[in-house]
Amino acid sequence: MSYTVVQERLEAGKIVILDGGTGTELQRRGARMDPGAWCGPASAENSDILEQVHRDYIAAGADIVTANTYASSRLMLGPAGYGERFAEINGAAIDAAHRAREASGCSEVLVAGSLSHMAPFVANSAQPDLAQAPSRAAMAEAFTEMATFLRDGGCDLILLEMMYYPERMHAAFEAALATGLPVWAGFSARRGAEGQLLSFAPDREIPFGDLVGILADYDLAAAGVMHTPSHLVTEALEILRDSYTGPLLAYPDSGYFRMPEWQFDEIIPPDEFFRYASQWIADGAQIVGGCCGLSPEHIDALRPLRSFCTEHRA
Repeated sequence: MSYTVVQERLEAGKIVILDGGTGTELQRRGARMDPGAWCGPASAENSDILEQVHRDYIAAGADIVTANTYASSRLMLGPAGYGERFAEINGAAIDAAHRAREASGCSEVLVAGSLSHMAPFVANSAQPDLAQAPSRAAMAEAFTEMATFLRDGGCDLILLEMMYYPERMHAAFEAALATGLPVWAGFSARRGAEGQLLSFAPDREIPFGDLVGILADYDLAAAGVMHTPSHLVTEALEILRDSYTGPLLAYPDSGYFRMPEWQFDEIIPPDEFFRYASQWIADGAQIVGGCCGLSPEHIDALRPLRSFCTEHRA
């Protein structure tokens, strides 16, 4: 379907199903995660596996599949020694999603281009390497390059993922919107030591409400909460709604990250994930799916929600 059809579905109060984790699903199926660039280079090295990941999500009922471009801006590829392969790696990621759509015979499925503000991480940890934090100029250049590549590669929308550093977000938002494509934004949250909901940023305490305040400055097609534990999503959506009145999205993670691999510990069972998603929809979310650690089985569990309409929510 064209994005116009998605927009009409959202305006009618209907539900749209996203896919689940892409990079983590590559890892789960045996693809090597790069110690410097995580899942980015895997697109070129495992294109057949990546295509099958997308095909499996489509078969599970996803309306949208996400190209594996989250960790492949030049901010990640350059320091890891892959800068000269930017076009090859990202082209392979987008092509795999398009091939999967064609092979599945589901021309109505959309391809989202993922754009994050991810920069190098400390090895064997979940901590961003702030010693290698990019300059504002470098971020603006990298985000513009990535957003333009996603548009020119045929992505139907841009998905800003894991937005949690305020100083990086404006450049990402502006680059994505400059393409003219619809832009969705997913913010990430964590629980603070005193119980407050904070930005996912591990090195400082940023109130989640302050983080999503950026939405007042930009006209986005959808916004919501992603890469956040399921039990925090409802609270985060309530806070986000104070800054945003458009369609809400929700796609949590499960497990945890230790660079360069996802740790598949205590992954939420599909039936429990379904119960959470049902509540998010009852509370007004219209776009649901999964992030890191969640697989086609989790998306398949959402099938009963497709006929739900938020106009009839409790």
